[in-house]
Order: sequence, then C-alpha cells, then structure tokens
Amino acid sequence: MPPARLPPRAPDAHKGDFGTVLVVAGSRGMMGAAVLASTAALRSGAGLAVLVVPDSLVPVAMSLQVCATVRGVADAGSGTLAAGAAAEIQSIPGDVAVIGPGLGASNPTVIAVRELVPALTIPMVLDADGLNIFEKEPDLLAQAKAPKILTPHPGEMSRLVGRPTAEIQADRENVARAAAKRFGAVVVLKGHRTVVSDGERTWVNETGNAGMATGGSGDVLSGVIGGLLGQRLPPWDAACLGAHVHGLAGDLAARERGEISLIATDILDALPRAFRSLEAT
Repeated sequence: MPPARLPPRAPDAHKGDFGTVLVVAGSRGMMGAAVLASTAALRSGAGLAVLVVPDSLVPVAMSLQVCATVRGVADAGSGTLAAGAAAEIQSIPGDVAVIGPGLGASNPTVIAVRELVPALTIPMVLDADGLNIFEKEPDLLAQAKAPKILTPHPGEMSRLVGRPTAEIQADRENVARAAAKRFGAVVVLKGHRTVVSDGERTWVNETGNAGMATGGSGDVLSGVIGGLLGQRLPPWDAACLGAHVHGLAGDLAARERGEISLIATDILDALPRAFRSLEAT
C-alpha cells in the first residue's frame, strides 16, 4: 500500500468540496490524450473537470468529452495553443491544473506554457509535453513556486536532466530524488516500479504490469493525480496514491483483457474497482 489514504467523504458532500481540475491538453490529432486525462481526473474524485483546448478544437473536445466542461483559448491557427493563451488560462477558475497531455511543442505553445507554469498559484501536474517544453531550459521549472508534480517517463527524464536513459534506469531512485530537489517538485518517475520522490522521501510503487506500456496510460496517470490533488491531498500523498491506484487499475484490467491487449481506456474503466478496493481496506 502507498504511504497515503483516500480522503473521507461526508454524507452531505457536494461537487464543490472536491475541487475543479483544469486540464490544459490536446492539439490537432492528439485530443485522445486530453480526453483520457480529463476523464481520469473525474474518475479519481474531482468535483469538476474543465478541459482547456485551442479554440478550433472545441467542437472535437465537446463531442468526445461529455462529463467535463470545455473552454477554448487562443489558437495559433493550427490547432495548438497560441502564445497569448497563458493569460486566458490563468483567468479560468480552478483548484488544480494538469498541463501537457497531447499539447504538442510548437513555438507558440512553448511560449504559452513557459509563461503559464511560473505564473500559476494552484497545484499542478506536469506531464508529457508539459515537461518536453522545458527540456532546453529545465531550470525554468524551479521558478514555479506553486506545488508541482512532474510525471516523466525515463526518456523525458533523460531530456530534463541531460543523462542517458540507460543511466536513469540503472539508478532510478537517486535520479528521481535529485530531480525532485533540483526542480522543487514531487517527481513520479514512471516505468516498472514507478519511483515517487520529493527529495527527502522516496517510495517505490509495486502495482502495475508490462501491458500498461501503451499510448495513453501516462495521460490517465496525470489525470488520476490531478483528481486526487483536487480532493486537497498534499502533492506527496496524491502522487503516491495516484501511482498505486493507476497500477492497481492496470492489474485489474489485465486480469480481464490480458497484458497484450491492454489499452488506456481499459485502465480508465478499471479505476472505479481500484478505488473501491482501497475503500474496503
């Protein structure tokens, strides 16, 4: 079990008690990542999810995501965020932000995200392109003073810290610990036996299976952690519990589908059972 527990829910609770998660995600051809992350946030207890996408992709987002609200922001004209989108995103009410799944890394998007991340005052999860955007200037991440959780896979970590992937895989706990200190974040180094570190504490997850090494699985994880942050869990607790329940959902799904056929939506579908099993312990 992770070193964290699900928060209790009062009988008279309402959706406002569990936070609004802004999911800044998606670009032309990559809307699946945005939908996976926003749905996972809702499946993980968020009261509301707001899917924030470039203006031209609002109709696509609305057709794919019926449980979240959709907000369009400045579009660079190619289905990607324009440089001016950062100010618009900051004006959208929210308690937590998940930034990166499927965003792309066009020049205007890079400008927008590099402006947005240091300016946010709410806890955030940075995943996928939300991390790749900083690979040439990784120390900009440390300028973000709000609580942040970084969820790199080994390749993304390699680009952030300038070390070969093989070296990272051979020293996962120390790499995660050093990155957490460097960037002032909780780091979730994904992969077999995902490592979570805040620079002082380090925990290794034991759930999950090889079938989860498929496109979209990481997008689900970022949404799960965002949903837990929305319930006011501290970043360390949200990261540990999120990694555990994400892997547990993957294990439950693999029992039905097999590891070969496992896809990200299977993990989404298994999240309710994973959470219910934790409530019973």
